[in-house]
Amino acid sequence: MASPVDLLDALDPEQRQVAEALRGPVRVLAGAGTGKTRAITHRIAYGVASGVYAPTEILAVTFTTRAAGEMRQRLRTMGAGSVQARTFHSAALRQLRYFWPHIYGTELPQLIESKIGLLASAARRHRVQTDQALLRDLAAEVEWAKVSNVHPDDYAKVAARRGREVTNLDAATVGRVFGSYEEVKRSQGRMDMEDVLLLTAGLLADDERVAAQVRRQYKWFVVDEFQDVSPLQSALLDLWLGGRNEICVVGDPAQTIYSFAGADARYLRDFGKKYAGTTSVELVRNYRSTPQVVEIANTLLRGSASQGVELRAQRPAGDAITYHQRSDEVAEADAVAAEIQRLHASGRPWSQIAVLFRINAQSETFEEALTGRSIPYVVRGAARFFDRPEVREAVTRLRGAARSDGGELLETVHATLAGMGWTQRPPEARGQTRDRWESWQALVDQAHEFAQTGGDLTEFVAELDRRAAEQHAPVAEGVTLATYHAAKGLEWDSVFLVGLQEGTLPISYALDSPTAVEEERRLLYVGVTRARLDLHLSWALARQPGGRGARKPSRFLDPLLPASARPEQQQSANRRARMCKTCGRPLGTAGEKSRGRHEDCPAAYDEKLFERLREWRREAAGNKPAFTVFTDATLEAIAEAKPGSQTDLLRINGVGRSKLDAYGEDVLALIAESA
Repeated sequence: MASPVDLLDALDPEQRQVAEALRGPVRVLAGAGTGKTRAITHRIAYGVASGVYAPTEILAVTFTTRAAGEMRQRLRTMGAGSVQARTFHSAALRQLRYFWPHIYGTELPQLIESKIGLLASAARRHRVQTDQALLRDLAAEVEWAKVSNVHPDDYAKVAARRGREVTNLDAATVGRVFGSYEEVKRSQGRMDMEDVLLLTAGLLADDERVAAQVRRQYKWFVVDEFQDVSPLQSALLDLWLGGRNEICVVGDPAQTIYSFAGADARYLRDFGKKYAGTTSVELVRNYRSTPQVVEIANTLLRGSASQGVELRAQRPAGDAITYHQRSDEVAEADAVAAEIQRLHASGRPWSQIAVLFRINAQSETFEEALTGRSIPYVVRGAARFFDRPEVREAVTRLRGAARSDGGELLETVHATLAGMGWTQRPPEARGQTRDRWESWQALVDQAHEFAQTGGDLTEFVAELDRRAAEQHAPVAEGVTLATYHAAKGLEWDSVFLVGLQEGTLPISYALDSPTAVEEERRLLYVGVTRARLDLHLSWALARQPGGRGARKPSRFLDPLLPASARPEQQQSANRRARMCKTCGRPLGTAGEKSRGRHEDCPAAYDEKLFERLREWRREAAGNKPAFTVFTDATLEAIAEAKPGSQTDLLRINGVGRSKLDAYGEDVLALIAESA
């Protein structure tokens, strides 16, 4: 076991203050990257080593099995391995399994893995038509109601007050389905994860013998990520304590990003009001990120309702933060992939690079761009785009439509997806229904982009199959693609925050609520503080190539953007980009903007070389659509730049590593012959 002196010497002054505050209520406001887990595990180990705590009398609680496992591992290395470190649900279930048979003389209800089946039965009782997305949304809403202590009979009233919505269902119907779900569950002798907390709380509240035994067992409590505590978890914690105040809580209000699921940061903010004589410590020394990243994080929250501790960077200075406005999402993804390739060439491991975005549907464009350059990647917290059930079904239906009559591309795509539930307007509510709509909308956008090449439905399906095949290659190590929610608690050397435009972050359905907008700000803060060494922020003026560039950068970027990256400074560059390369007059159609010149203006590229490249492409494509080798736009760019080496060729938009390996020698040979 480490000595008490050694344990304290390993800490900075604020962490040491936490470790030495062994008695009474303690609140630790721990900024991102400030070593909160280090501080609280050393506090526990120091309490054990100094004889204040008996290790079996401590209960350390957190929210994920990964965090609990990390805490146990650290405690073992410091000689406090017998301390219980568990999630709320794990700790409650352990107590429930022990006491239930003794108190009630029956077996504990069976814990269900998913609410979906029981909710489907409950919905049928009320003749509510459901699909998997709606059932998942109902499951999430039932979970929110239960952790928020909302009874089914009160749901409709509370939902109206809290602005809760489930797509295509009114609140009264949701309340009735919720009530029937509880009835079905009880009749089958089942319980869900929220019941684990509710039943444990009920045992402690109703049976003083149970409460007394638990309180004799656990005399000291530590709760991590306290900003994520729900009303139900707070009530259970109060019952564990039984009026005592030997509790230490740790959290960061600035990282509250689960309010929609019932988390309430007021328990952390108002901790001192509840517990008189609270010792409050702020951890402010950020060991994770460079001063440049830390300054961005502080500026993002400064003066807002989300402002937490002011971080102080401890690392040496690093690279400047980069800001990039791109013409469209495809250009944004390609630029990010090119920079990732450069970083890796300079020595950065793929696994130390992450691309973070607001919603899962944004991943596909980046999956395609990374695949085009043979960059391995992993999608965290969700399936890869073409593995998602709604996407697989949509591609299957489109393939069937192509085989039957091969109708007009856009009409068929719209009609096929409309038959699955896609509408031109997104659903107002968040959740699985919204996520599924976003996936369908991504397919619609791809169809519109593809239509500009002149391809038909059969060729479009072939293109989707190609993307799916190339993006499904297994990888041992790769660049991480993740939403901000999935990235919480993780960190990388290089982080790309993408899609930072109004309507995406903050997301459109948050714009009517100042409280929801603040949660979106905190999401961006979480993204920023994942970066250790370099941080890259970007946004796209349009969704599709050639689209109207009407988007604006996120309002959260206003205090961050340098003068050169501000919208007013970009306007002249955008206007230049929309001018014909040959005559300098404005471009009109999407096709003209894609080519960079008018239909009747002479090309700026070597037209003879372009025709030779097109002839070569037809032969190289064989039975495949020609565009799968290179698009006309890429061939035009090659014919204009006339690259003399593989490195130069790789700089051409549309030429990735896999295509360079497959076709690079042939293309360079054609260019050399034409010189």
